[in-house]
Amino acid sequence: MPEGTQRSCLIMGAGIGLGSGLARAFAAEGLTVCLARRARNLPELEALAEEIRGSGGAAHAFGVDARDEAEVAALIDRIEADIGPLEVVIFNIGANVRFAIRETTARVFRKVWEMASFAGFLTGREAARVMVPRGRGTIIFTGATASVRGSTGFAAFASAKHGLRALAQSMARELSSEGVHVVHTIIDGLVDGKFARENFADVAERAAEDRILSPDDIAQTYVALWRQPRSAWTHELDLRPWTETF
Repeated sequence: MPEGTQRSCLIMGAGIGLGSGLARAFAAEGLTVCLARRARNLPELEALAEEIRGSGGAAHAFGVDARDEAEVAALIDRIEADIGPLEVVIFNIGANVRFAIRETTARVFRKVWEMASFAGFLTGREAARVMVPRGRGTIIFTGATASVRGSTGFAAFASAKHGLRALAQSMARELSSEGVHVVHTIIDGLVDGKFARENFADVAERAAEDRILSPDDIAQTYVALWRQPRSAWTHELDLRPWTETF
């Protein structure tokens, strides 16, 4: 890569939680961070981008439907043309919902699959399209406990996350020889953030005792994965608090 070229990082699903931690971490590494979520979340994204710029980093916010093939392709092309070559692409969309199987409608099942699996395919394919010709790049898919275990009430979510994991495995086997590092992470536990703070009364207590996953700590692992030499690449790893059972 020519000296002085501004490298970029795309976080698809840059929510208030892990997405924010990832954005801050990669901006601190000198990458221009591109934050993507549905257009209705642009105010939150713009606030995060402004925070990063205020700390000396570079960041841009984009309103994108990750399930829309044309929108994802256009976003990748825009970043490559106007911001800089993508060094890291992270798919971080969750879609965690709980429904008993008899209450899981076809619409719910399909929507969860589109968000957590199909959107991952689109993001991964388009990242590969621009990375392979350069012979370099890192693609990270954020998984969950549901990626490896289907629990009661999570048929739709587990199906989608299992699909995302299989996608990552296939891509890793195909793209490693092309110089592209593909990683699947299993985030096994509750992550501190907006959702956790709104739904669990003891989050502050858990955080004080390291009993909840810290977005900033997870992000440091993602940075380490990006920095790995190709002689010792990780494809899959799991992260959980020290008190989490597994």
